[in-house]
Amino acid sequence: MIAANRTAAARRPLKLSALLLGMLVSLAAAAASLDSAKDEGWIGEKPDGYLGLVRQDAPGDVKALVNDVNTKRKRRYEQIARQQGAPLSEVEKVGGQTAIEKTRRGHYVMDLSGRWRKK
Repeated sequence: MIAANRTAAARRPLKLSALLLGMLVSLAAAAASLDSAKDEGWIGEKPDGYLGLVRQDAPGDVKALVNDVNTKRKRRYEQIARQQGAPLSEVEKVGGQTAIEKTRRGHYVMDLSGRWRKK
């Protein structure tokens, strides 16, 4: 019985490591999916700090990715707004400017008139 407990205890770090590795791989896959969707011209950065659909006929997984990323961005923007005592709209605007500045050449960004253009 003691030997069995030692064996199970020895396996716990391996299971935890495997779970953490799986989480890291899925985060990397999400980043790769975001880049792929931008490379394909499905999505782009908007001045309001969120992703938008450049093409409304984007596949369901791309739409789900946009919703997921935008939900996470909104949570982060709200957190920053609370910490800074700033209006959410101002934090979103700064986030949008930053994201557009960091957008790679050839990817889409929305201009202030609401039109998509390649950077």
